[in-house]
Amino acid sequence: AIYSTFLQRGYDQLIHDVALQNLPVTFALDRAGLVGGDGATHNGSFDLSFLRCVPNLVVMAPADENECRQMLYTAVTLDAPAAVRYPRGPGPGAAIQPALQALPLGRAELRRRGQSGLLLLGFGSMVEAARPVADKLDATLVNMRFVAPLDTALLRELVPQHAALVTLEENVVEGGAGSGVAEFLDSAGLGGPRLHLGIPPRFVEHGSREQCLADAGLDIASISGSVERWWGTISGVKPA
Repeated sequence: AIYSTFLQRGYDQLIHDVALQNLPVTFALDRAGLVGGDGATHNGSFDLSFLRCVPNLVVMAPADENECRQMLYTAVTLDAPAAVRYPRGPGPGAAIQPALQALPLGRAELRRRGQSGLLLLGFGSMVEAARPVADKLDATLVNMRFVAPLDTALLRELVPQHAALVTLEENVVEGGAGSGVAEFLDSAGLGGPRLHLGIPPRFVEHGSREQCLADAGLDIASISGSVERWWGTISGVKPA
């Protein structure tokens, strides 16, 4: 168990002492994303970017507290290195499933099937933040669960069925989970308009977690505004 920001200092060991040898080590990455009161030094803004490029490493991002528990269990059942990254603070209040059950490797979860033609791909904490937007715009919402490996089968199925997609993550956009989605779609020849939402390319300063999310444009109101304005330019539907 280690803070996301502190794993940056052990990156060489992660690669050479664990991933290169494909050892079954589980990294529980606490304070992934924006931490608020701990200050800019403790924001875990970069782990998805520096982890998803490491061979052999499974990277998971739970949407709620129950899924976090199940992912930690999943990680220790794998005969491979794995990282589970979760934010500081309470979860959204999901019911805890008593039994521990390993999740299918690299499988996402379809949370909502919409009819508007908009596809929202949420990673980790952003799944719950995207839910009101999906309801308002009648969008399809997917809890991606895995950053590495991505659920490429579901992407191949859903992307051609939608006019545009948005990725949402509590990590820097540059090189993050959304970049991984874009790389796959480009390689598979799956086009269409895309919007990638995440932490902006700057250091988010001290404040409450709620203030930091708002500063980064990742609170519910900001996400809703960004998606609605962008979707309006694609669909011709003006924001309410």
